[in-house]
Amino acid sequence: MAGDAIAAVEYVFRQEKGRVLAGLMRRFGDLGLAEDVLQEACRKALELWPQAGIPDNPAAWLSAVARNAGLDHVRRAGRSVGDAEAQLSCLTAAVMEETQPIDDDRLRLLFICCHPALAPEAQVALALRTLCGLSTGEVARAFGVAETALSQRLLRAKRKIAAARIPFELPAEQELQPRLVQVLHVIYLVFSEGYCASGGDSLLRPDLCAEALRLGRLLDSLQPGQPEVRGLLALMLLQASRGAARLSPEGQLLTLEEQDRSLWHGELIAEGLALLEQAMAVRTPGPYQLQAAIAALHAKAPTASETDWRQISALYGALLRHKPEPLILLNAVIACAMAHGAEHGLAWLKRLETVPSLANSHYLHAARADLLRRQGDRPGALAAYAQAALLAVNAVERQYLLRRHGEMRLPLV
Repeated sequence: MAGDAIAAVEYVFRQEKGRVLAGLMRRFGDLGLAEDVLQEACRKALELWPQAGIPDNPAAWLSAVARNAGLDHVRRAGRSVGDAEAQLSCLTAAVMEETQPIDDDRLRLLFICCHPALAPEAQVALALRTLCGLSTGEVARAFGVAETALSQRLLRAKRKIAAARIPFELPAEQELQPRLVQVLHVIYLVFSEGYCASGGDSLLRPDLCAEALRLGRLLDSLQPGQPEVRGLLALMLLQASRGAARLSPEGQLLTLEEQDRSLWHGELIAEGLALLEQAMAVRTPGPYQLQAAIAALHAKAPTASETDWRQISALYGALLRHKPEPLILLNAVIACAMAHGAEHGLAWLKRLETVPSLANSHYLHAARADLLRRQGDRPGALAAYAQAALLAVNAVERQYLLRRHGEMRLPLV
């Protein structure tokens, strides 16, 4: 029973942390306090649930216990319970009186995390930690920093929110657009962590993908017709459509070439393509629309061999003008190689070895291994697959690279 209780608390914390925490933030207006009382509620659950049984609604139980702990904190701080309840009533009334077209605590919390008073790297880390239930260690791995350094970054961000008295509300219309870029960035990072986890034993985190899609839909309802919002939503839908085909029945990673395309989710593809068409009709292409257009070409290809790699390569060229980032450059090189031959890609990969963030990345070595394999260079591919597997942090990706390495070692028939 104790094991069941621990598993239930961990599950609720993963699945419901963002919603519960956002509700506590609305009630108390203090992110640090909200996190503290939620942690206290989790500790009580671990004490009580093994004996009393798991509640029918664990998230509501945690929320109620955390709320009571918050009221106790207010009392100890020198206020009466009546004062605290009056404050909560005022906060709730203020929320109900807002004229925004949506009412979602998690979207408000996302905009707080992306407030310009916070450093950009702190914004992303805080959103992943608070909204998505990632541990400090998981967020640290995603950023490639020490866990202690990430803890300090998060602590400074929470203190900044309290000191600046950032209100728990959606920004006014004139403030919304400047903050939208970072909000979109954070939502896509959440999705990306769910689509391909930065570490651990699982490749997929469906809960994070679902949360990112939900936030994307909410943001689209807040900014209807905004092309980059729709572009991001289209991109996530098109990528999510491949979820069921990305792993074999044995749990092995399957590339686009290996996937059974009949398992791709047709409704998600149709919705993504429709949103992309609406976004592109505005004729202000941005990075998310371009990435969605690339995903759309993959989605439309009946087979891997019929993929329009020349068009994909051209789209990557346009994308690089918006986002000249190392991983996008690496993907552009791969697309160029698929369109014009492996030798073109290998020449570019040699130049990318000087980029620090790629030199020690398994993605670069995996790309080289794949292109060498296509060229028939077995010794070179073997060495590259081995190096990529050594650098891979996610266990499923590492097993894929080792599988490819093993296949290359088999004698030619």
